[in-house]
Amino acid sequence: MSDVNTANTMRAISQDVLGGPGVLKEIELERPAPRPNEVLVRVRAAGVNPTDWKHRATGGFLGEPPFVLGWDVSGVVEATGIGVAAFKPGDEVFGMLSYPFGHGSHAEYVTAPARAFAPKPAGIDHTQAGALPLVSLTAWQALVERAQVRAGQRVLIHAAAGGVGHVAVQIAKARGAYVIGTASEGKHDFLREIGVDEPIDYRATDFAEAVRDVDVVLDTIGGETSVRSLRVLRPGGVVVSILPVGSDDFYEEAERLGVRAVRMLVDADHHGMRAIADLVEEGRLKATIAGTFPLAEAAKAHELGETGRTTGKLVLLVD
Repeated sequence: MSDVNTANTMRAISQDVLGGPGVLKEIELERPAPRPNEVLVRVRAAGVNPTDWKHRATGGFLGEPPFVLGWDVSGVVEATGIGVAAFKPGDEVFGMLSYPFGHGSHAEYVTAPARAFAPKPAGIDHTQAGALPLVSLTAWQALVERAQVRAGQRVLIHAAAGGVGHVAVQIAKARGAYVIGTASEGKHDFLREIGVDEPIDYRATDFAEAVRDVDVVLDTIGGETSVRSLRVLRPGGVVVSILPVGSDDFYEEAERLGVRAVRMLVDADHHGMRAIADLVEEGRLKATIAGTFPLAEAAKAHELGETGRTTGKLVLLVD
């Protein structure tokens, strides 16, 4: 425990070593202070994403611990740094911390550039808002900014019931696309509920044989799926993979087929968050909550997430 005055401390979930969920522990840290152009946000809810448990286990981009994970934030502005004009204390905001090095939302407070946030839509609670940022920005940047999805196009979304997938389905539908989504057969009713026009059971059907003339594929799986997805595209189509590393076969096969191959990492973005907030306020975007956990039980959220069987998002709630 820190010996700092308790009024200036906060609870956070940290780890000293890499490993399984058991390495996560609640600790006390000094509460951060906002620097110029930053806000201090009292966290009310923070999503848990696959990138969290991957970093916990391997260090990923962050290297060796100790570190506090978490990129999703929904909360209330506690204080503002010099020069912040967009927000004032008491404002409800949501957003994604700069990925990957702005991590730290699995705590009672976090500081970040003001432009990482947007006003939280009044019609949703912090749980819903805390589930949305990372997956929504990922889907928005992939489908809208990279692929420029438009009305009438055919879009294939892999793992369409997952965190990124189920949000991507809704964004593609809001753009007027025809959506094909892969998931196990037991999740097909859910896929239809969120707008999928054509569900595919990946366990029983080879998508590369069943699907043709697709304009855009959102690849959330990587590996061989990235390369095989290129073969379902019509000429000039694009596969956007949110797995940023992999074999050069992905690009070589795309060139051979006359299609595009894109790999990307999500990036914090105020304008993207505003676009997501607009979709939420229009009733076109909603996160499905697979489970909520108090901050102290972050390890349980990681355990559930790593099963790979959840539908939608897991969220930590901070008192």
